Amino acid sequence: MTQSYPYRYAQLLIGLFLYGIGIALIVRGEIGVAPWDVLTQGIDNHTGWGFGLITIITSAVVLLLWIPIRQKPGIGTILNAILVGLAADVGLWLVPTGQGLPLRIAFFAVGLLVLAVATGLYIGAHFGPGPRDGLMTGLHRRTGWKIWIVRTGLEGVVLLIGWALGGNVGVGTVLFAVLIGPMVNITMPLFAIKRPASAQKPLPTRDASEMATQA
Repeated sequence: MTQSYPYRYAQLLIGLFLYGIGIALIVRGEIGVAPWDVLTQGIDNHTGWGFGLITIITSAVVLLLWIPIRQKPGIGTILNAILVGLAADVGLWLVPTGQGLPLRIAFFAVGLLVLAVATGLYIGAHFGPGPRDGLMTGLHRRTGWKIWIVRTGLEGVVLLIGWALGGNVGVGTVLFAVLIGPMVNITMPLFAIKRPASAQKPLPTRDASEMATQA
């Protein structure tokens, strides 16, 4: 069913808010986080700027990297860069730290589910990819490299830098890498909003799992 702009904007905003909450739950799980969040934690260890602010700054830096690859942001891209970090800080404020292992595992599991649903919501609203997704697909388009190679390279670099800075790499990092792709392969079609044919643009050839990087 084709939906109006207000409906799509509402879905976008809900998705971005939930994405930040999902990140916060995974962080509070304390068993390992996604590669980009490992980098965020590592930078925070050395600056004390706070998880949300660093997420926003990192998004801004990534958007600057869009310029040489001629990638154009949408309104969803800009809102993603601002709102996910703010929502993550809200989640980190709400969710307690230092819990026992069973509760931390539950935090991680719920966070992964929330993040998968959020990904389907914000991408399904069709207002542009997140900064990191756009960098990945832009490099794929400009270089001709397979998108999984670009994704693995980008996430490998930020993971190593974050780990060297003291970010939390653990079993959760591995579980995130293994599970998030299949999960968003379900949520993205589920929440995709049908647009009028005149408003649709061709998408790069890739499946949903290849869009399942950090927002």
